[in-house]
Amino acid sequence: MRYFTKYFDDHCDPHTTFTVTITTLSPKHNTTLRFHARTVPNPTMHRLLLLFIFSVLATPSSSAIDTFVFGGCSQPKYTPGSPYESTVNSLLTSLINSASFANYNNFTLAAASSDTVYGLFQCRGDLNNDQCSRCVARAVTQLGTLCFASCGGALQLEGCFVKYDNATFVGVEDKTVVTKKCGPSVGLTSDALTRRDAVLAYLQTPDGTYKTFRTSSYGDFQGVAQCTGDLSPTECQDCLSAAIQRLKTDCGPSPWAEMYLAKCYARYSQGGSHSRPNNNGEKEQDDSNHNDDEIEKTLAILIGLIAGVALIIVFLSFLSKVCEKQKEANNVDEIAPDSSFFSSHLGLTPSPSSIAFGVGF
Repeated sequence: MRYFTKYFDDHCDPHTTFTVTITTLSPKHNTTLRFHARTVPNPTMHRLLLLFIFSVLATPSSSAIDTFVFGGCSQPKYTPGSPYESTVNSLLTSLINSASFANYNNFTLAAASSDTVYGLFQCRGDLNNDQCSRCVARAVTQLGTLCFASCGGALQLEGCFVKYDNATFVGVEDKTVVTKKCGPSVGLTSDALTRRDAVLAYLQTPDGTYKTFRTSSYGDFQGVAQCTGDLSPTECQDCLSAAIQRLKTDCGPSPWAEMYLAKCYARYSQGGSHSRPNNNGEKEQDDSNHNDDEIEKTLAILIGLIAGVALIIVFLSFLSKVCEKQKEANNVDEIAPDSSFFSSHLGLTPSPSSIAFGVGF
């Protein structure tokens, strides 16, 4: 990213009007923003601008949490405006509200008709309440678009899982493979396979405590596994074991792999790599992540533009204030009479206070 700036009117005026032009150049983004501003030596404004810069730069991106993994809808449809739709909306709202203080919960709501709606959400174990709530809200929004008028639907984002249906599924173990992603079959050395298997073995082996979310790392390999909170410890262990076994058999010696079953998932990666070759043999990101990456790039560019403009305004305001003080000092020198006049005509040696007559400090 390159920044080009232009500052017109090179004299020191505390109220100088200036134009700032910032251009970003990249293969996919070419954006130019022009701002016209008037510098005002106001300390309060300086503080506000600095606070704005820090708040913008400190805002984390949520695209990684919101990355789409998979989604699916049931075939049966309900009639829009029916009592069932109202019940579904109430259930999804309850899921969002509950995500503000828990990373898992399930609800069962009875419709006015004979239908009952079941639903649950599960956030990734390392997310805080705010991240969990935002992820669930995002998933519910996408479900509303993906599964419009469907009696049931499920959606997995990077950070959370949401499902609802009129058929009971809460507390029911389900090891159906929903989606899987395997890295390139480039083969791993025996040492790399040993490290990968050690990571998967740790995820699969219980440590005596019931944990629905597990992480592991060994050398350059990292792994994560999780099952939904409605499963019993035995069912969770059984589901994770099945997912990990499928990782090994279906993906082989890949540098990364993901296996999502209906009630659990397991995945691993080497060195944080998560790319796969396209038809030309070149590495590219997963198609499901492409749009999120573009959004993240655009957001980063806009944040950079805003921060750059704010920094330039603060800097130019500071220069104007310095110039203003310098001009005041020069004016004092011009007003003060020459001391040689007193000594040559009056035979006096003026004091500093007498020279600065008529000038207040």
